[in-house]
Amino acid sequence: MIQVKDLSKSFDGFQALDGLNITVPKGAVYGLVGPNGAGKSTLIRHVAGIYRQDAGQVLIEEEPVYENPVMKARIAYIPDDVFYYTQSTIRDLMLFYRSIYPSFSQARFEKLGGAFDLSLSQPIRKMSKGMQKQAAFWLALSRCPDYIVLDEPVDGLDPVMRRQVWNLLLSDVAENGSTVLVSSHNLRELEDVCDHVGIMNHGQMLLERSLSELQDNIVKIQLALPEERELPEGLDILHHSVTGRLHQLILRGKAEELTNRLSAVQPLFLDVLPLNLEEIFIYELGGADHEIKNILL
Repeated sequence: MIQVKDLSKSFDGFQALDGLNITVPKGAVYGLVGPNGAGKSTLIRHVAGIYRQDAGQVLIEEEPVYENPVMKARIAYIPDDVFYYTQSTIRDLMLFYRSIYPSFSQARFEKLGGAFDLSLSQPIRKMSKGMQKQAAFWLALSRCPDYIVLDEPVDGLDPVMRRQVWNLLLSDVAENGSTVLVSSHNLRELEDVCDHVGIMNHGQMLLERSLSELQDNIVKIQLALPEERELPEGLDILHHSVTGRLHQLILRGKAEELTNRLSAVQPLFLDVLPLNLEEIFIYELGGADHEIKNILL
């Protein structure tokens, strides 16, 4: 389990993290989302043991991560911009990883080679960004990590390789019980792979829940009202748009309870629509000063 308690971090007077709390259950695939500048990468680097916190705690299995080489050896971290010594080849890096990580599996490295069409002898400097990212996953997964920490992990990969990488990560979770913390702006992709989601804003955690619970508590409803009929009072409305008699609502609450309340005004038409993670993200942040504005050009 990853636990972050009251975490604060500032850079030159800028408060990047402000008393942030997050819990990532063991064996979970936890998606971290938020607008640019929310502090996602700063949090990721604390969990990976790169940054020292100003205040608070960053714990994995109740142990602090920073300056804890035993715990950090169990963590695989892949940043958005992968860095390797440019003169190195994948073979060089494999030998380096094998020498410093006791859990590195040569057998797994060779098995994973079939998933990545990369040359062992080609220098990293001659690889594209996508190829370098593939090399990073190949090496990281060969370490058999207990915790996998990812920042925009599939950026630069083509659609086929993106699917391949996610399949490998999910197989690792299923077979080895690995815990994954992943930050990404691709919310539709996260929705397919994550079972827990945390939404960050201004260096704080706006909310964190299992994905199923999050989807169960926000509902999209379309309904048409007869003339001179109004919506019931007391609805927790995150978004409301009207086209003629047709109302589109994003509401906080349970679908069954909300449809019962709306049925009381005898709508001409009422339908509950599926709500995806991208919409939940937009409308949750809409209540935290990120309302989507219409701009006329």
